[in-house]
Formats: sequence, structure tokens, C-alpha cells
Amino acid sequence: MTGPTALNTHRRAAELAALADGGRIDVLVIGGGITGAGIALDAATRGLDVALVEKRDLAFGTSRWSSKLVHGGLRYLATGNVGIARRSAIERGILMSRNAPHLVRAMPQLVPLLPSMGRASRALIRFGFVAGDGLRKLAGTSAATLPRSRRIDACRAVELAPTVRTDGLDGALLAYDGQLIDDARLVTAVARTAAQHGARILTRVSASVAQGDRVRLTDEVTGSSFDVDARAVVNAAGVWAGEVDPSITLRPSRGTHLVFDAEAFGNPTAALTIPIPGELNRFVFAMPEQLGRVYLGLTDEDAPGPIPDVPQPTSAEITFLLDTVNTALATALTPADVRGAYAGLRPLIDTGAGRTADVSREHAVVESPNGVIGVIGGKLTEYRYMAQDVLDRAVALRGLAAGECRTRNLPLVGAPANPVSTVQPSPELPGSLVARYGAEAPNVVAQASCDRPTEPVADGIDVTRAEFEYAVTHEGALTADDILDRRTRIGLVAADRERAAAAAAEMLAVLG
Repeated sequence: MTGPTALNTHRRAAELAALADGGRIDVLVIGGGITGAGIALDAATRGLDVALVEKRDLAFGTSRWSSKLVHGGLRYLATGNVGIARRSAIERGILMSRNAPHLVRAMPQLVPLLPSMGRASRALIRFGFVAGDGLRKLAGTSAATLPRSRRIDACRAVELAPTVRTDGLDGALLAYDGQLIDDARLVTAVARTAAQHGARILTRVSASVAQGDRVRLTDEVTGSSFDVDARAVVNAAGVWAGEVDPSITLRPSRGTHLVFDAEAFGNPTAALTIPIPGELNRFVFAMPEQLGRVYLGLTDEDAPGPIPDVPQPTSAEITFLLDTVNTALATALTPADVRGAYAGLRPLIDTGAGRTADVSREHAVVESPNGVIGVIGGKLTEYRYMAQDVLDRAVALRGLAAGECRTRNLPLVGAPANPVSTVQPSPELPGSLVARYGAEAPNVVAQASCDRPTEPVADGIDVTRAEFEYAVTHEGALTADDILDRRTRIGLVAADRERAAAAAAEMLAVLG
């Protein structure tokens, strides 16, 4: 028995057939990123009949290319945008304490005090961190969840970030923000929680000829098409929103990250945070991540033109990130140290000229001339708030019979308070598996039918064979790319992808 949260080929086929044969539904959501998944969850928990369709896979686009941070909104406070800063801090607290405490943890951010940083810059950053403490308190997030900022000495700074430059190091400023174990895992958890509450989550299903009350759907696996009537159609296609609704104009910006072995940074336990020269409130972060990696980011560059399926970093962005981080390192990193790279496109609202770094991260709910309700802009941290805003608008515009929003206090799949049954925790479970699945981790192994479920999928990769199986039986993975690139992040390093490909193919052959 797979249970109410399981997404797999059998459930997909049954729900797709029911949707093709059924009558009018309440809400059809187009887009399977974090915003679309959040809308589906909000709608389902209000008692609405909802279906989500995604042309490719869950978290295929921007939602897997982020910095994996649940920002408290400090940079927005620095630019005077108090509203979005306060909302970000509130939503971060909701994620960390109620929705997904298993997926978000406090990440220390270390700003080294080097001779190149003047007294004014030090004072400004320290003031910003104190303001961040104030935002945390305002949001009701305890210091036990997110510790207070403070100054530390040089010895402690080197303990947290071992490769930091020590010549002239005058200690460091230390603050805390929220860090996701993985952004794509959050999307999957939200989507599965929506399914738990009755939502139909359908990947490899494209939407076309979208109108306010009808959409043509095509099963990308079989090629068959049919029309679905809905009381409300919501466009949550992110950077592709304009393809669903030509009246929408976005200004995408590209954010690039580099992937390193953690050893290149001395296996840090804090994110080395380096101010970008000449910028008031922008930093480059070297963040310790799962699978023994460090991700270095982030850029913010205009990305005009057609939207690619998989954006590519530019050589200039790679050089910029390396040059910036090397200002704070004892030994410079080179392109040879880079194990992988990725880039994502932010779906920014087009506000005209100026740098994309200065474009507001606010979201907007819009209605197209043909009645499709769209959500554009925004940021990952505020996905739950954005979903609530969209559903409130849809309920009002379409007169939907819906309950109140319930997502503020709703634990996602894997959170200890989610009622999905689990077996008793086992001390033999790998810590990496628990970090990715939370309270659901025992089920991943207990329900596995594959041989050697707790063995790694390849030597030196701390992902178990049971996790690959679970991706297929419970998380809606239909292809090897789904497993390697989104349910896990093995695919970020080409050599690792090659070594793990056989195990992914095996699971699909047996279970797909």
C-alpha cells in the first residue's frame, strides 16, 4: 500500500483518466514549481477540487536552481522595502517551526573582517545583522530556532570556515538564516502534501489554449489530448508564464552557482559570506550543502530572449564568482576546482530599465483578458503567502465555495506533526537520509522492495538505493533525469551522474 501521499505512474494514469472523463473542477493550476505546488496545496486544504498540471517534472524550472536559502528579508530591509522584508521573516519562521522543520535548518553566515573591509562597511553589516535580529523577533521566531547574530574571534572564524584568509583577520560577524536541505525536495513535499489532501498532481501534462474556464491538456507520454473545464484557471508557470498568457511580460534574470567539493573549502560548517565590492547589500555565499558539496553563488544578470529549458552559466559569471570569493580565501580557487555549475532564471516583473538586481522581488496577481488568473514575480521564501494571495483572489473572482486558508499551520509530508504514518525510527538510518526525509525516513527503507536498500547508489555518494526506489514509487519520478536531477541532486556533478545512472535505470525498469 503506497498511501495517500504517493505519486507514481499508477496514480497518474488513474487521475489523468478521471480528469479526462470527469466534469468541471474548481481550480486548474498550470505549473509544477514551488508556487504552483503551493497553490494546489492551499486549494486542496480549503476543500476545493484541484488539479495541477506540469509539462515536464516537479521543480523542473527555477525552483531547483535557487541558493537553497529561506531568506529572512534582510536585503529588502536595506533597500527600504519593509513589507517584503517583514513577510519574508514571517514566512521563514512558518517554514522552520511549522510547515517544514525537517527541511529547513539554521545556517550560520560568516562575514570575515579582513583589512580590505573599512570601518563603515563593518558598521553597516553589523547594523544590518542587528536589524535582522529585530525582524526575527518581529516575526515571532525564537532564538532557539534562529540564534542571534554576534561577533566572533579569528580562531572561531577559522573553525567555521577553515580556508578563510587569516592575514589580518580581525574575527568575523556571524548571523543566521534559513537553509533548505534542497529546494526541489521542498517542492516535492508540498506537492505530495497537496496529494494527501486530494489534489491531483500530474506531471508530463502540458496545457494549451488556456482560457478562464477551460484548458486543453496533452499527456506528453501518450500524446492524447482533452479539454478540462474549471471554475478558475491559475497560471503559475514561472518564467514560462508568458507562453501560457501572452499578455504577461516578464524580465528574467539569471542567477548562477558553482559546485565544489566541500574539501576545497576545508569542509566548512558556516556559509562564507563575502560582500561584493561596490555593492551596498549584495554578497557572494559559499554554502555547505548535502552530498559533500559547497555551492558558491550568486549572480544577477539580465537574461533576455527565449526561455531555455536549462539555463547555462556564462564564463563571465564563473569568473566573477571565483574572483569575489578569492578575495576572502587564503588559497585561491581556480576553474579546475569547479565540479559543476547551474543557473536559474528569476521570473521578475518587468518594470522597465535598470539593473535586474534592483528590480523588486514583489509578486503580483493578474487576470488576463480571457480570464486566466496569473501570479508573477515573487520569491521562494514567500511561496505560501503567494499561494494564499492567489487563492483568495480566485475565490473572490469566481465565487468559489472554499474554506479559509489553512497552510500557516499545516505540516508537510516528513514533518513530525504530519499524520502520515511512520514506522519507529531506526538508529541505523543514514543521517543524510533523515536530513532529506525527516520523520518519513524510516518509511523510505521499510517500504523498499529493492535489493540492498541501504547501500549507496554508487561508491562515495550518500544516497541510498531505497531513495531511488522511493522517488519512483512515492515522489512521481518518471525518468532517470527526474531521479538524478530533481529528487536527488547527484546530477549536478557529471561524474557522479554517470556513476549513479545504472541504479536509476534499474529502479525504473523494475518499477516504472
